[in-house]
Amino acid sequence: MFHVLGGVISPMDGIGPKDINLETLISRISDTSPEVVPEVEIIFALPATMEGDTTSFYLYKKLSPFSVTVTTLARGVGVGEALQHADEATLSRSIDNRLPYEA
Repeated sequence: MFHVLGGVISPMDGIGPKDINLETLISRISDTSPEVVPEVEIIFALPATMEGDTTSFYLYKKLSPFSVTVTTLARGVGVGEALQHADEATLSRSIDNRLPYEA
């Protein structure tokens, strides 16, 4: 199953939590039977922007009372991207999320 928020929180653009489809997500989790909730995984697939990070943080705080697993898509240097063009945040996340090398 998936849930579409319909946007991200962006105070500079006048978009707050009430302007995205958040309450229905909380309702869906609340309505899920307690024995199923620990098996629920919420994957944040939001833009790699300040607004996306703000929305992820807000959602994480709102979901913290529930026993759900919260994950986000990996971020880092893309395949085929020239390393010298990567910004500092991308490089930092790439290092933080590094994987074991497997030949």
